[in-house]
Amino acid sequence: MSTTIMPFSRPLYVMLKPVGAVCNLACDYCYYLEKSNLYKDLPKHVMSEELLEKFIEQYLNSQTMPQVLFTWHGGETLMRPVSFYKKAMELQKKYGGGRTIDNCIQTNGTLLTDEWCEFFREHNWLVGISIDGPQEFHDEYRRNRQGMPSFVKVMHGISLLKKHGVEWNGMAVVNDYNADYPLEFYHFFKELDCRYIQFTPIVERLFSHRDGRHLASTSQSGAVDLADFSVSPEQWGNFLCTIFDEWVRADVGSFYIQLFDSTLANWMGEQPGVCTMSRSCGHAGVMEFNGDVYSCDHFVFPEFKLGNIHTQTLTEMMYGERQAAFGRMKHESLPTQCKECEFLFACNGECPKNRFCRTSSGEEGLNYLCRGYYRFFKHVAPYMDYMKNELMHERAPANVMHMVNKS
Repeated sequence: MSTTIMPFSRPLYVMLKPVGAVCNLACDYCYYLEKSNLYKDLPKHVMSEELLEKFIEQYLNSQTMPQVLFTWHGGETLMRPVSFYKKAMELQKKYGGGRTIDNCIQTNGTLLTDEWCEFFREHNWLVGISIDGPQEFHDEYRRNRQGMPSFVKVMHGISLLKKHGVEWNGMAVVNDYNADYPLEFYHFFKELDCRYIQFTPIVERLFSHRDGRHLASTSQSGAVDLADFSVSPEQWGNFLCTIFDEWVRADVGSFYIQLFDSTLANWMGEQPGVCTMSRSCGHAGVMEFNGDVYSCDHFVFPEFKLGNIHTQTLTEMMYGERQAAFGRMKHESLPTQCKECEFLFACNGECPKNRFCRTSSGEEGLNYLCRGYYRFFKHVAPYMDYMKNELMHERAPANVMHMVNKS
């Protein structure tokens, strides 16, 4: 029997992948697609309604808070019909026990229709759209299996969301190509009136195998190469600083950029809104279409599999000692250079999956993006100090714009 940490000492959160790695696109940098290799022996890579009910019942019964969040991810989530999600709504009502239940879903946007948008609007779902900036940047890597671009279809999907009044936000992958054009990138989202934006740096490593090249996990040994689409630390730092300079002059309180908000939260000593910036991780698991539960969405590798919902409960897996150790590892495995860094409180070593470099003294475990993040935190420190002071005196952090524009 596994040892558990204090039961329910934090909300249980498990992201759901109803179609596993199945997708109608074949983006070059996608770390989901090859996860189908984990399930080569299974004929169908879609979640059954029986498993859906089992998950929803367990997930809701494990919650101690009055508000519960369901997150639907892929692959491409809309490759399941609307009827699947209508069934999910029925089951949430059945097992909800009067709780407030929110749903958010991530999609590439190419399969959106009026029917989908009517469903999302009726049930107040938040829709995350994966879009990598203007057409030239987006279509560089986000194409279908025939090599055809997807930008036009994504933009049509966004227009449908707007038409039906669906709440949506943008999730953009920052890669080796689009990272060199930060202002064009940011202006695109502003022109779309996308008020909530998540910038995600793509960093992946590849290793050679007898059946091709595969993504490397953090525990991968042997020869591993950085994927050519990965953003460089220098690009990432410049990208963030350039966008921040425009945001802090005109857009604070109007456009919400997840990384900037999380940085301010860490400056305040509060819990950031993104796990990569937290002191520990392990709070967010992921369940595949067949019921397998993994420690994290970025750690869907055999060595990080916690179990299966058919044989273990979500509570046992997510509150067990193995997952607790996974969460503690984020801080405990930091190299000395990180522990002595003036910005450790803001960065916390970022995501463990990116810690494959060595420090200047040769110690393992340095984050690949370290130089970029350090430049960013050094650059924004005066502004973060100012906004922190405003918040501590119960004033709006947006006042920073007056300070910046006077100087």
